[in-house]
Amino acid sequence: MNGPDHGESPLAVASPDLTGGTFPREFTCDGVNRRPRLEWSTPPPGAQELAIELLDPDTPGGTFTHWLVYGIPSGISSLTAVPAGAAEGVNDPVPATRRRASLPLRGPRAGHPAGPGRRSDEAGSGVTHSRSRAGQGRVAAQSADVAVDGPLPGEGGALLVFTHTGAKRYTAQATQRARSGGAEIVQVSGVGVEGADLVTVPRERSSAYTASHLGALLRAAQLARTLGADLPGLGEVPAAVEHAYRAPQDNLAPPARLIEFIGGGINKWTAAEGALKIREAAYVASEGLAVEQFLHGPSVALGPDDRLVCLDGGGTWSARIAEVAQAAEESAVPVTRVADNRLGELLSIFPLTVAVQRIALEAAEMLGVNPDTFGLDRPGRQAWDRLEL
Repeated sequence: MNGPDHGESPLAVASPDLTGGTFPREFTCDGVNRRPRLEWSTPPPGAQELAIELLDPDTPGGTFTHWLVYGIPSGISSLTAVPAGAAEGVNDPVPATRRRASLPLRGPRAGHPAGPGRRSDEAGSGVTHSRSRAGQGRVAAQSADVAVDGPLPGEGGALLVFTHTGAKRYTAQATQRARSGGAEIVQVSGVGVEGADLVTVPRERSSAYTASHLGALLRAAQLARTLGADLPGLGEVPAAVEHAYRAPQDNLAPPARLIEFIGGGINKWTAAEGALKIREAAYVASEGLAVEQFLHGPSVALGPDDRLVCLDGGGTWSARIAEVAQAAEESAVPVTRVADNRLGELLSIFPLTVAVQRIALEAAEMLGVNPDTFGLDRPGRQAWDRLEL
């Protein structure tokens, strides 16, 4: 194996674990997914740090990044574990020809994340991640708002566009407005969508777009880390999602009247996702609010025929969420507490999002409705179908 040749002598890279031109099973996801040991020759003079990228150019969707380690001190000549100060990336199925999205986002005027009505929670989560240590100057908005009369970035700025299918009218209008003003456009979409700079997953059969939503959240977090956000547990997100998907969860009957999701900080967007998903999948009346917004009015309307779902990702809002849950229980409001802080507050959105998506799916199954059709199989839907999105 050899590193790329940029005019200097190429790095000679070898591994005692990889011989014969194949990967043994233990170094794949079908085995224990162990890192192979690597050794390399002395870097050229002036090298500040090293990065390792393992690419597969033969996948159907384009070049796939199986492994990425960056920030390796230049004095290190072998790797058995990620060294102190270095970081691992996340598997990234972005075609190599389109890997430019992180570059125009550098700088204090980094950009305005925007998405259609159903994707504004992705934009909001992305802003929260990027503000954690990546500077200010970022605003989240729905595509319709910025397309019609909202503020958009211009020269020197960037618009981060979340669109699963690339087919929504206002998203296209907002993108065109920003581009004509000189802004850089970074589009996050599903695999195969025209104009995508970062891709998430192949087109889903379900109109609920649960996997697409998680993929978009991950792309937003990856961009935030590129901008300098401190997200050390990002490489552990896939395992946390898998655990949340398979963990035992109480199967609670949907309430007779309303299910309310609440969260603090970044998880106010998770609460919005929970409310959206149970409406889309199970046709249950729902609402998703930030915890303080909930307390200033909506809390007084809840009663025994409702349910309050409290999302606790740890951090500064954990105690407040617990107080509200206790007050609701003392008021005879049924309460479901969902907590997961293993990755820290900023990354808790991933397991908590899976948890609220599961609540929506299980509600649909209990009610005997199809969670994947977006209501298109229900009588009287034709009038809604005539409205262009």
